[in-house]
Amino acid sequence: MGHHLVALAPPTRDAVESVPYGVRVASAWAWRIAIIVATAGLLVWLLGHVSLLIIPLMIAALLSGLLGPIVTVLQRWRVPRGLAVGLVLIGSITALSAVISLVGKTIVNGFEQLWAQAVAGLAEVERWIFSGPLPISNEDLASLSNEAIEQLQNNSSQILSEAVSWGSTLGHILAGMLLTLFAAIFFLLDGRGIWAFLVRLMPRAARLPLDGAGRRGWRSLVNYVRVQLFVAFIDAVGIGLGAVILGVPLALPLSVLVFLGSFIPVLGALVTGTVAVLLALVANGWVNALIMLIVVLAVQQAESHILQPLVMGKAVSLHPLAVVLAVAGGSMLAGIAGALFAVPLLAITNTVVKYLAERAWETDPTVAPAPTGLVAAQARPAATTSYTSDAPAPPDTDGEEPDGFAPGPHGPQTK
Repeated sequence: MGHHLVALAPPTRDAVESVPYGVRVASAWAWRIAIIVATAGLLVWLLGHVSLLIIPLMIAALLSGLLGPIVTVLQRWRVPRGLAVGLVLIGSITALSAVISLVGKTIVNGFEQLWAQAVAGLAEVERWIFSGPLPISNEDLASLSNEAIEQLQNNSSQILSEAVSWGSTLGHILAGMLLTLFAAIFFLLDGRGIWAFLVRLMPRAARLPLDGAGRRGWRSLVNYVRVQLFVAFIDAVGIGLGAVILGVPLALPLSVLVFLGSFIPVLGALVTGTVAVLLALVANGWVNALIMLIVVLAVQQAESHILQPLVMGKAVSLHPLAVVLAVAGGSMLAGIAGALFAVPLLAITNTVVKYLAERAWETDPTVAPAPTGLVAAQARPAATTSYTSDAPAPPDTDGEEPDGFAPGPHGPQTK
């Protein structure tokens, strides 16, 4: 029986097939994530160069989200929208000016007493330094003082340039305040029209998803502003009452500082609480400061364990760890502005991503496409449709310009 030799063809060598499947999946994820990170970094870098424009617009959005319900209430009382916006803004500016004036007078009246107490406290610290366990003498202090003066003299040009830059920064702040006021007026007056214009710039297939996601994101922003305002008020009242009971000076300015600092989650409460304890230490001694520290910690614990889970959690649906990381990252990228806007931006992003991932616009009645053709002609013979929802107006699916925007609380209506 003969043996037949069969020539075997050499196996085909394919570079892609020779790479393990797990490595291919990892590389596919890697380059996509790299592109996303690079795009996000480029966007942050570009926005950093137009921060004078972006920050006022974001502050105006927060203000319009806070003041919008008041404008709606005035409209229900048959006040024209333009007049309602004017009354709300003038009233808000007047109230803010009154608070600033009251706080300023309180600081001026209490500063002399606080300064005397601070000088006495510094004298006590100086006495402890000389008679305490640290071997520091007058000659050592004189040497440190001379070195500090010499450093100031050597860096006088740099200090002058910093002062000039601060003057330029002050001008930018004033310009930003004017831009914020101007943007807030138009956001309150015709926010739905602005949003409808932006939606119509998108491709036709993306208009409904974008409109629905924008509505949900705006609702999340409004909820965040309202809840954060309530939380800040509770913090200010709690710490302010504790300061009044303990006899800590400047209790009213301290309450206002706590109120403003509470809009920066975590870090704001830490900084303002430290200021409260230091005031108590300088004015009334370490026992009073220790009690003030207990009051601050009690208020902050009540906020984090009661108010945040019950109120803030339902409003923005963010985990506390996400809030802390967002504030830390925002402060690293954009300083105080980043810490202020990090959480609302994260809340909006979370809402928008969930809405788009779930394709919620397909069952969302607030973004249903407008009727076209014969049905549209029969449904609106006057051809004058007004969007009256408090949320942004839905896009015009037939590409035509809407006839107008009328305020109201019940969504699209036909005149």
